[in-house]
Amino acid sequence: MNRIGITGHRTIPARARSHVLAGLRSALSGLDGATEVLSSLAVGADQLFADLALARGAKLTAVIPSGDYEACFDTAADLARYRLLRSRAAQEIRLDFPHSTDEAYYAAGAYIADHCDLLLAVWDGHPARGLGGTGDIVDYARTLGRPVTVIWRDGVERG
Repeated sequence: MNRIGITGHRTIPARARSHVLAGLRSALSGLDGATEVLSSLAVGADQLFADLALARGAKLTAVIPSGDYEACFDTAADLARYRLLRSRAAQEIRLDFPHSTDEAYYAAGAYIADHCDLLLAVWDGHPARGLGGTGDIVDYARTLGRPVTVIWRDGVERG
């Protein structure tokens, strides 16, 4: 079974969004029900990836960083989207962190990198803004020798 993981920014600028969507679609082309995808279902790249993968018949594994993860969603719409995707997951991995901390986010990203054959990174190439950010997970995956495909539009800065 192929396993594809995601790490990526929560905020994708409008100028990069169509490029990111096209890159994710391309990376997920040819998926079938034998493919497992891993995502923490955060707003932004994680949810875009999960939506596209589920539409292509992949099996979603939701990697939940902490017991209070739902509290990190800023709006009712963001939380509803998370809950919908989570309900569609074939499997859920809940990490043993009581609170949504940088350490919990790093552990979730590391879990995804540890358990995938390919990591997709919706990443502007800049260092992480806090422990567990996209740059940290890309670095971690590369130390494992995990293939990483970066998807981002050149010249676009994240806000």
